[in-house]
Amino acid sequence: MDHKQLKVLIIGGGLAGLTSAIHLIKEGFEVTLIEKNTYPKHKVCGEYISNEVLMYLETLGIHPFDYQAKKIDAFQFSSISGTTLDITLPLGGFGMSRYALDALMVKRASALGVQVIQAIVTDVQFIKNKFQVTTNDHQHYTIDYVLGAFGKRSGMDMTLSRKFIKKKSAWLGVKAHYKTDFPDNLVALHNFNGGYCGLSKVETGHVNACYLADYTSFKKHKNIEEYQQKVLYKNKALKHFFENSQMVFDNPITISQISFDKKEPIVNHIFMIGDSAGLIHPLCGNGMAMAIHSAKIISNLLVQQKSNRYTRLHLEQQYIKEWNDAFQKRLKMGRWIQNALQHKKLTRMGVSIVSTSPYVLKTLIKSTHGTSLI
Repeated sequence: MDHKQLKVLIIGGGLAGLTSAIHLIKEGFEVTLIEKNTYPKHKVCGEYISNEVLMYLETLGIHPFDYQAKKIDAFQFSSISGTTLDITLPLGGFGMSRYALDALMVKRASALGVQVIQAIVTDVQFIKNKFQVTTNDHQHYTIDYVLGAFGKRSGMDMTLSRKFIKKKSAWLGVKAHYKTDFPDNLVALHNFNGGYCGLSKVETGHVNACYLADYTSFKKHKNIEEYQQKVLYKNKALKHFFENSQMVFDNPITISQISFDKKEPIVNHIFMIGDSAGLIHPLCGNGMAMAIHSAKIISNLLVQQKSNRYTRLHLEQQYIKEWNDAFQKRLKMGRWIQNALQHKKLTRMGVSIVSTSPYVLKTLIKSTHGTSLI
């Protein structure tokens, strides 16, 4: 088969989906990307991206600093007790909203020839070494390879009967942008009872505040505002932030049932990338970089497929190996943190150690981040 005839369909147009779309179209593949939402759109996301993916993004023609992304090289951590620790980030990163970054990337993808379609995939069948994909507008696609980039939790997970989707999860994500005085170069992570809140600036100059909350404790309160005042405000740093900030959004946006359970990198021959393949705890601060990295892994393998003519089985085995090599240890650390957060004594002990030891904090950051992809 001529490689120019190879067709790839990507389900989901977030960071992972857009990255792989741009990479593959540049290598001569015919790429269709199906996204259920319109662009641009705010998403519950930390909006801090590790520099490990910066050079790779630039090879794809994505230059965040040309669009006022904030250079971030300082990290602050605080415990509920008020202990604060400041360090220089080992690798650093940049702050850019998903609203802006997704819009920039979909513009780049479309300009290169990616067919971007707003629809919902309702069925995927693998028959005789080909995929038959159907959407809610009754369109049908015959495809060589399908990438699953539909995020943390999706109807596609139900369609594919994935194990994690059948379990209830105790975590809720909340995010909004705020106008306030805050350092351009800082990402802060503040502990509160049952979760963490991350703060960092994005390209607009506003501060993205995104936190993960234990839903069991959250639902005891009437609304988000009451929860923040009665729970988050016990951390003095968070109390000061929210009392001296003006929310830019009309209302915070939320996502529930966030699962950190182990996921399969391949399901029914679909290559899962980004959060669809595995979700790391926000405390690790590296979810967006991992999504971009996973897209690079599968894109490189598909490019190699053009000349090496691997069997599908070999390609799938290689993807699982490379995905595990890159992320298995990081995700294990993330799951350990998530489990520890459900035990107050362990949380207090861990936070106490981290908030007083720059060495431990830097070790934790390095264990959940990679090195530059280029």
